[in-house]
Amino acid sequence: MARAVSISAHLQRPVTALTSRTVPQSHPFAEIIKLPRDDDALVVSEPTAHGALHWAPHHDPGYSARMQALARWVADAQPEACVVDVSVEVAMFLRLLGVPVIVVALPGERTDSAHVLVHRVADHILAAWPGALNSPHWLLPHAGKTSYVGGVSRFEGRTRPPKRHDSDEGRVLVLGGAGGGFGDQTTHLPDATWQVLGGETGPWVEDPWREICAADVVVSHAGQNSIADLAAAGRPAVVIPQPRPFGEQQATAEVLSRHGLAVTSAGWPSPEDWPQMLHRARSIDTTQWGRWQVQGAAARAADAIEATAARCRMATS
Repeated sequence: MARAVSISAHLQRPVTALTSRTVPQSHPFAEIIKLPRDDDALVVSEPTAHGALHWAPHHDPGYSARMQALARWVADAQPEACVVDVSVEVAMFLRLLGVPVIVVALPGERTDSAHVLVHRVADHILAAWPGALNSPHWLLPHAGKTSYVGGVSRFEGRTRPPKRHDSDEGRVLVLGGAGGGFGDQTTHLPDATWQVLGGETGPWVEDPWREICAADVVVSHAGQNSIADLAAAGRPAVVIPQPRPFGEQQATAEVLSRHGLAVTSAGWPSPEDWPQMLHRARSIDTTQWGRWQVQGAAARAADAIEATAARCRMATS
């Protein structure tokens, strides 16, 4: 949702958001179509279509209603193109309805049959990271239709507020996830003050920009939005990837470590390891975050979407 809001603000065409998520009150969408959820069934049968897809269960009322809603909207709206972030099944369904499709790629090892198929049929692929730092082998066959736009952050262009006071020195900010779990452990260190946002133990802050900028070191998982936000703020970071399908966060953490943008750890460090981890994070040249290419990323994605829609329309004129 954060990525959709950021990119849509730069699009010249009116944008319809099709989602089951809650849409922020401030958004750039011309229309919002609320899609039925497809993950509420108590019994799930044959969800992968015998290994060809990721989620297409038999006789699932929510899944069927979701696809029917998409088909009705396509028939009524006749969209120029659709951006899918990131359902293989939705992308394939829309393409079978004759709609040009832009697919958002994710990091990790996307070599399974479903990802191979969706990247092949996509009219364009968006990768929200810098290609100079990470060009995965499975995207190389599609290099001619892939745009590496850089990290898309809702904080792009925001002014970094000055440090509020000396007590900010030694402040460690933990960005917990909405799903809980991450950041629920903190470590008492004599030279550090811990603050947790999100997760199961920290308060939820709608706009954590000031807290991120005020932190001496930020501890974060390796989700794409969080990394882009860290790059926008230019803060020293310890990144601890969380288990995700296809090794998504692990792949991102490896790129950050390889290029010296952040300190990474495979798991939550022990109390004995934290002082050295924080010291290493503070010693990193944070200007290197510029290599994540947050500046202009949303506009570059919007340009690629507009160009794809125009090209596909021109081909049928």
